[in-house]
Amino acid sequence: MKDTLKVGSHHSVNHVVEAGKTISFMGDDLRIYSTPSMVFDLEIACRQLLSFHHDSGEDSVGSRVEIDHLAPTLLGQTIEIHCTVKELNLPRVVFQVEIKDEVDLIGSAVHTRFVVDVLKQKSRIEKKKERILNLK
Repeated sequence: MKDTLKVGSHHSVNHVVEAGKTISFMGDDLRIYSTPSMVFDLEIACRQLLSFHHDSGEDSVGSRVEIDHLAPTLLGQTIEIHCTVKELNLPRVVFQVEIKDEVDLIGSAVHTRFVVDVLKQKSRIEKKKERILNLK
């Protein structure tokens, strides 16, 4: 990880809420941004922030999300996800995340990611696959 990543480093992304990111179980008139989509989108935003600071062969994986979904966001609205590095204890990075639409603060989260060496991660995955095969 480059030394450019600091506590306070931040990144923002915007998304339009499309049908695939909404709940459908209350009918089309009540389609709102879903909590699982909010989690997915904030993880991607935090991963993007880290990617600006990775050395070659690095990536990150999420390990924890604590989230409060505070207000509904309607189909077609634009959301802004703003993530800030709150704690930096490599390989562990903790983010504070705020999600807003044009009207409200709709979400607040703390997200933890771990910076990983992709080749080492691949080796870990291969070893797990072997263990699974040995169970059969």
